[in-house]
Amino acid sequence: MTKRRFAGRLAFAVFMTAVCAHPSASAQQTEPVAKPGKLINMGEVLSGELNTMKVRGGKKGKKTASYQITSEPRRLPPPNGLCNLETGPETFQLVTTSDAQAAQLKGFVGKEISVKVDEVSCAQDAGQMSEAVITKWSVVTKH
Repeated sequence: MTKRRFAGRLAFAVFMTAVCAHPSASAQQTEPVAKPGKLINMGEVLSGELNTMKVRGGKKGKKTASYQITSEPRRLPPPNGLCNLETGPETFQLVTTSDAQAAQLKGFVGKEISVKVDEVSCAQDAGQMSEAVITKWSVVTKH
């Protein structure tokens, strides 16, 4: 069974879909091209908001805190470059190697923090939730 005027309704629906989709397509074309972020070299300071996430280690491992800095886009030194991103990474995971480092970061969660970057690379493992990983770092205190 078909309803009367089915073809007219279908044509109207197709027309409305085309009209509504057109403004969003033209808006995408007028977006400014994003510039790559400023280069961060080893020994420089990275500032941003510190966030924490609970991550389970291994198959039945206990939950541990993982720390992440959200900053402006930054380029990494060669050979990492932009980490396959247009502007460079904005999220940097801080790898803690001891309980003392984790305790040092606990007081800064949700606040602005500055760290001196000694070693950084692009995230490559599936479990990493940041775009870049800082494996060697130290907190910079303001006097």
